[in-house]
Amino acid sequence: MLEDGAKFPIDLNKNNNFYDFSQGFYHKLGEGTNMSIDSVGSLQTSNGGGSVAMSVDNSSVGSNDSNTRMLDHQGLKRRANDNYSVAHSANRRGRVTHALSDDALAHALMDNSSPTEGLENFEEWTIDLRKLNMGEAFAQGAFGKLYRGTYIGEDVAIKILERPENDTSKALLMEQQFQQEVMMLATLKHPNIVRFIGACRKPMVWCIVTEYAKGGSLRQFLMKRQNRSVPLKLAIKQALDVARGMSYVHGLGLIHRDLKSDNLLIFGDKSIKIADFGVARIEVQTEGMTPETGTYRWMAPEMIQHRPYTQKVDVYSFGIVLWELITGMLPFQNMTAVQAAFAVVHRNVRPLLPHDCLPVLREIMTRCWDPNPDVRPPFPEIVAMLENAEIEVMTTVRKARFRCCITQPMTAE
Repeated sequence: MLEDGAKFPIDLNKNNNFYDFSQGFYHKLGEGTNMSIDSVGSLQTSNGGGSVAMSVDNSSVGSNDSNTRMLDHQGLKRRANDNYSVAHSANRRGRVTHALSDDALAHALMDNSSPTEGLENFEEWTIDLRKLNMGEAFAQGAFGKLYRGTYIGEDVAIKILERPENDTSKALLMEQQFQQEVMMLATLKHPNIVRFIGACRKPMVWCIVTEYAKGGSLRQFLMKRQNRSVPLKLAIKQALDVARGMSYVHGLGLIHRDLKSDNLLIFGDKSIKIADFGVARIEVQTEGMTPETGTYRWMAPEMIQHRPYTQKVDVYSFGIVLWELITGMLPFQNMTAVQAAFAVVHRNVRPLLPHDCLPVLREIMTRCWDPNPDVRPPFPEIVAMLENAEIEVMTTVRKARFRCCITQPMTAE
């Protein structure tokens, strides 16, 4: 499924004339000309990502009721003698709620008639399904769903991935991706990284459990503010959370590759933890388009073009996230995701910086989203710059709220 109304496959390496340029909201980096971009189709407001360590395209977020779509796997269809309910739980101690009594994925996981397996060399992370209580699904995609639940009394986010029924190669690939994600999550331990709780495999599904972020994603938080800017002190604090977490990730020689506000989770103290370190994501995909369509707004140009890339793609994405925190808006809000990707690659378009932006924050953003990866600063340097910005705000800036001058979505070309 394409994001924001895009309805056709597009080669981003060709000069597609599918939107109109006129004077208005956009200008190229290093130039003074402005342009506006008309949206293809209707602009759909993002629902943000779920509070779980994984990527969900905006278009995949489902309702919070019990009517989330069931997947079509033959092995997951209800049988005539199935009798699941709260009273007749799939496990003697673990249970699913009554609202999930017709949820095939949940029952495929909780069915105690099928074996539960862990991951070789990571057996200590195997979830004890007797202690897992399933709540309702809050998001879904082409290959699975996200649920809220509890594990040993703790609120958790539960990702269940469906094993493809008639595609052996896809099933093998997803198995490998599941293993990689578990190994990655089990390795990462940092205050600004979402905490991994455990995982398991069943004949028809894979399951990954992480801590649950009651505050939802950063994108959801910003949407609730209705594009109002975040208080500057909080914006810098949250930016530091992200930068410190990413500094740790890069220090391990890893690349996130999908850093965006949907994958940044907000906890009770308004701190941020980074999620979605795996590649076993619930991908929403339409023929002719790649799964990364929904993340084009945050994606570095070299990655959009499928050129070789380094850890600096994460730095680029961070620059866009910092702009979100400062302005409170969705990047490239007047464009579809595909239009944004085209504009970034072929017209060097970037979000427009407010005129009264702190110089240090302006420098961070412009360096982070520079088209040349070598110009982008490493995260330890970004952390130091943000710490200086924090001191400046505490000592010299009178008003804690950033007065955003933007009255409508703008980008710099």
